[in-house]
Amino acid sequence: MKRATLAALGLATGLALPATAEDIKVGLLLPYSGVYAALGNDIEAGFNLGLEHFGAETSATFEIVKEDTEVKPPVALAKAKKLILQDEVNVMAGIVSSGVLAAVRDLVHGAEVPLIVANAGNDEATGAQCSPFITRMSFSNGQINRPMGKWMAEQGIKKVFTLAPDYAAGRQMIDAFAASFTGAGGEIVGQEFTPFQKTQDFGPYLAQAKASGAEAVFVFYAGGEAISFVKQYDSFGLKADLPLYGSGFLTSSLYVEAEGPAAEGVITALHYVPTLDNAANVAFAEAFKAKTGRVPSEYAVQGYDTARALIEATKTGAADREALANALRSVSFEGPRGQLSIDPATNNVVQPIYVYETVAGEGGLTQKVLAALPAEADPANGCEMPAITN
Repeated sequence: MKRATLAALGLATGLALPATAEDIKVGLLLPYSGVYAALGNDIEAGFNLGLEHFGAETSATFEIVKEDTEVKPPVALAKAKKLILQDEVNVMAGIVSSGVLAAVRDLVHGAEVPLIVANAGNDEATGAQCSPFITRMSFSNGQINRPMGKWMAEQGIKKVFTLAPDYAAGRQMIDAFAASFTGAGGEIVGQEFTPFQKTQDFGPYLAQAKASGAEAVFVFYAGGEAISFVKQYDSFGLKADLPLYGSGFLTSSLYVEAEGPAAEGVITALHYVPTLDNAANVAFAEAFKAKTGRVPSEYAVQGYDTARALIEATKTGAADREALANALRSVSFEGPRGQLSIDPATNNVVQPIYVYETVAGEGGLTQKVLAALPAEADPANGCEMPAITN
């Protein structure tokens, strides 16, 4: 068995192995405790599966060193320093929280250690705070929501009320949707930002939406807030007259079953849907379910594609930090999400976006894809990508 597979299974992580030109030490920086632990575990499960599926395509071997960010920026910064200075990793991967990514950005850039972002979507990371050493294989906040504004306008929806938690990701996602929706002729008739992780009763905001004259509501919520919001929206009796749309995290396969029948009929947009009908996704979804007993989420596919991107980069012979960073910027492949590539102007992933409806299936809730929206590179957003110098 290749050492890549052993490390992925957690069996070789602590072994002192002789270094060779083909050894790649990977620092996996994810939340294994705290509010986003489920996301971190899904990303790692996908990453391990990616090593297993594609590891034989490269002569490189991989040693994995795991660290828990605890979703706390100061903790994550300390762990990143350990990975870079003590463990001397060649590359880091992971990062769920945008706050954590912001905290480690300057360290990564200054130390010139490549980082593959497997979740955090803050626009600045591939915008004004871009770095040739940071490559994102997940999404940007604007990327997911921008296409939905135009699509909803094309469906004849002219007036929308928006809601999201009041923090950077919530504002970035709503801003991107609102700009494209109004640009396509739509009107935002009301907009509210709810206290992040503090709002338990959405009733007053739903009352505002109902009285606004909107034809639909567009929201971003994720995790526990998404579950609460979807259930309250349904119990408020709004769905029949005021359809609910949103960023796909609202009805993520990771927790949609917890939302239950309240999620039926909700239409959202995301870069991955477990029911995508392509050969790469069928193989991935079947293998992931066999390994874990659950349907893969967007977090799982991000981990999976992060592993594949790393493997693709090593095919060029890249092993040191600078070479890996350069190789990652030119990665391109057909994966479960469809055709993926990296825009070298920003180091953000370019990928299709899918509009889907949550519907009842034979085995529970599932996803019906309504449209595949074309892949578009993000605008530079202030990124002036410097060259990597040896």
